[in-house]
Amino acid sequence: MSEPKRLHPIAVLLNIIKSIKELVIPFLLVVVIPGKNEGIPGWIQPLVIAIIILLIIGNAFLQWLRFTYRIEEGEFRIESGVFVRKKRYIKFDRIHSIDISEGIIQRVFSLVKLNIETAGGSQADAVLSAIRKSDADRLNAYISEEKNANNPSDKDEVADNEIVAKSSSVFKQTLPQLFAMAATSGAVGVFLSGAIAFISQFDEMIPFQRIFKDYEDFIEMGTFILTLFALVALLAVYVLATLSMVIKYASFTVIKTDEEIVISRGLLEKRRLTIPIHKIQGIRIMENLIRKPLGLATVYIEYAGGSMEDKESLSIMLFPLIRKKHLQGKILEILPVYETDTKMKPIPKRALSRYVFRKFLYLIPIIGALVWFFRPWGYLSIMLVPLAVFWAYMQYRDAGWSIEGNLLLLSSRFFSKQTLIMQRSRIQSITYKKSWFQNRKELATITASIKSGITSRVGMVADVEEKDCLIIKSWYSPKKAVDSQ
Repeated sequence: MSEPKRLHPIAVLLNIIKSIKELVIPFLLVVVIPGKNEGIPGWIQPLVIAIIILLIIGNAFLQWLRFTYRIEEGEFRIESGVFVRKKRYIKFDRIHSIDISEGIIQRVFSLVKLNIETAGGSQADAVLSAIRKSDADRLNAYISEEKNANNPSDKDEVADNEIVAKSSSVFKQTLPQLFAMAATSGAVGVFLSGAIAFISQFDEMIPFQRIFKDYEDFIEMGTFILTLFALVALLAVYVLATLSMVIKYASFTVIKTDEEIVISRGLLEKRRLTIPIHKIQGIRIMENLIRKPLGLATVYIEYAGGSMEDKESLSIMLFPLIRKKHLQGKILEILPVYETDTKMKPIPKRALSRYVFRKFLYLIPIIGALVWFFRPWGYLSIMLVPLAVFWAYMQYRDAGWSIEGNLLLLSSRFFSKQTLIMQRSRIQSITYKKSWFQNRKELATITASIKSGITSRVGMVADVEEKDCLIIKSWYSPKKAVDSQ
């Protein structure tokens, strides 16, 4: 594999699509949305568009032509750059994971995209956007073989057990479970807000006033038609959001090997994500308002890896949807050091008034503004008071902590309940602080952070017993002082 190789020619098309995605907003703002300007010939705008398109195509072709990769002297070597030549050498023993995915375009041509990641990178160290599956498998096998060869203590063991128990399937999400996961997720809100934001960019181009004027008489028939139309539109968005989630996580499978977890998923875009077990910092259990009463949860891996270019690699879903009663058994199959059935110690009852007080602190100015500017309808905002009290109670009830051996568990809620489980050796810092108001009630706030992606994941529980904070502090660092305020 020492001869330099180029990507498949379809990489030119992928480069064009990538460039268009990066330039679409500036292109619309500068060229399309302003429309016709007085004093400027009509042929100027088409000419500018044509030049931009030619530049994008030319740059994409040159990027493909100047990009080569090869394996030589125990390194993965890449040369790239149109005007400035870049050479990147990645040692095999620095490679932590190789991720393989298949987008729609790659699948049409029986190709895959291969990402090579090392420790501490804010982006993928090497991205091969279009190579044949056979080449990707050969690269993966060759790099793994070379890494094992450089570790003499494991070489014989790997050879003897190459076939026996190489990997085992631990979890597979069924189609009905996927629909339940998608239907109870918050994807509909993201989908709806994205659609509104997109439409708002074209409010000057779409003749909303003329449209509504033409249908003014129809609208005056009553609010029933408008309400029905809004419900149908919301239902359509809900169905689309649900289907998009099902397509994204179809065939979701978790496979455990001796040193890695391999997660596969996707219908239109297939993806295989490899996570080294030694880089896992903790696990996060999420229960939203719908799933928690049903005994369901979503589980994420907090992983010291990923890249800014790939947002999904920064928050890796281990179980899209699982029953809480089955969670501990599945976790033990994959990560036996983690305990999820630990009983949490709740925060004291005197903390409830502080949770309610914080809600009113933000709610009272909002209600006052609504009543003042939108009376008499603004008085309906008073109905937010019981909702705020209920929300505060839910946050109080779900707050808690626990220590189980070398594990620290912190539970809290904003909208969804989050339980963060961390190993003591993986915790970056623990901080406890108390305000003047907390000091009066002998309460404090405890926070703990672990490495997650290129930043940190922070668990926080407010209004814990002050003596409990000292217990957690001494458990984490019995001989060292922990920052406190």
